[in-house]
Amino acid sequence: MTSVNEVILRGGTIITIDGESRVTTGDVACRDGEIVQVGGDYTPQDRDFEIIDAEHCIVMPGLVQSHVHMCQTLARGRADDMELLDWLHDVVWPYEGALSADNLRAAADLACLELLSGGTTAVLDMGTVHHTDGLFEAARDSGLRATIGKAMMDEPDEAIPPGLRESTRSSIDESLRLCKDWHGRADGRLRYAFAPRFALSCTDDLLREVSVLARSAGVRIHTHSSENRAEIEEVKRRKGSENIAFLHSVGLTGEDVGLAHCVWLSASEREILASTGTHVMHCPSSNLKLGSGIAEVPELMAQGIAVSLGADGAPCNNNLDGFLEMRLAALIHKPRAGAKTMRAATVVRMATLGGARALGLADKIGSLEVGKRADVIVVDPRTAHATPSRDPFSTLVYSCRSTDVRHVVVDGRVIVRDRAILTIEPRTILDMARKNADEVFARVRAR
Repeated sequence: MTSVNEVILRGGTIITIDGESRVTTGDVACRDGEIVQVGGDYTPQDRDFEIIDAEHCIVMPGLVQSHVHMCQTLARGRADDMELLDWLHDVVWPYEGALSADNLRAAADLACLELLSGGTTAVLDMGTVHHTDGLFEAARDSGLRATIGKAMMDEPDEAIPPGLRESTRSSIDESLRLCKDWHGRADGRLRYAFAPRFALSCTDDLLREVSVLARSAGVRIHTHSSENRAEIEEVKRRKGSENIAFLHSVGLTGEDVGLAHCVWLSASEREILASTGTHVMHCPSSNLKLGSGIAEVPELMAQGIAVSLGADGAPCNNNLDGFLEMRLAALIHKPRAGAKTMRAATVVRMATLGGARALGLADKIGSLEVGKRADVIVVDPRTAHATPSRDPFSTLVYSCRSTDVRHVVVDGRVIVRDRAILTIEPRTILDMARKNADEVFARVRAR
């Protein structure tokens, strides 16, 4: 497909997610990948332009999911009704250990298709131990904005399948190689993050070195923490302290660190998160499906802790739908914290600018402001499940679905037009996903 210099999303209801979360009307204009006007009528300044109809629709920043596992997509529906540690040991790690480079690319292509079609324009992704180049290649080719890290797993644990075991040195060397090869590629759309999997799969030496190397390279750190009670007890047994306190002791807290889940936290751990500016990535569907619990997000936010949203992976969620995560994030806290908590506008901000902050990209994406990169989606609420539509925030969070996304623009490039993705071929991706899933699980069964 060819790109044009100017893209004008014309005539919609615009939610800006800027400092005032304004709702306005008119055009959102993008030139050379940058937003140049928000609201009002825009006259094209270049002969090379495209006008996209957004009348009667909601125009908003693209969703930013701050915790996903694109490599796991082929395991959708293979790990239902399990708790975290059994889920890892019995299904997910054997699956990841059996992935070939081709299998992983098929999983990543499928994830990109689902994410972009559903209005997610940027992700923070944790891969598996091997074949991380395939994740970057899939994001590059599809047009997704992605910060990706190789999962690091150097703990000599017999529960880890042979295909995922690595030495401390090889884990660090491969991470450094990937950072050198991919960080800043595709005009800055692709970025690297160091991604030690979690405290139980990594040695203390690796975690300490990651803290130093990531800061030296100026990239993010992405890991899991405090998701499951059994995990927390095992961390205490092995590491001698609470999960967050341990991560803090090895340098894995701070404004450049994102911790997925954080369901079970003590008061002292919350204080560490608040004082260090560490980001929490809330994954409501995953936490519910694995029976892990419900993170106390309203309290975390009231304490000044930054919280964003992610779908996690297909084996613990079964989809990568950012709209479903918004709806759940708004609903599941109300029975305990009150009906007025987690208002729709708050949740939309979490799913956009909150995610951008977790990725270290709040100055570039997450809101519709002149000078930011043009990551914009158009949501069409003219459906039975979203009509009538009065307040756009309420409509987005409580009524809309990912299938209501009509147009998607990333970095000023039209990726989805009238619900058709333009950068990749859906039928081929779906066929390859089915074929590769069968291959991987045949290999798992044979081991």
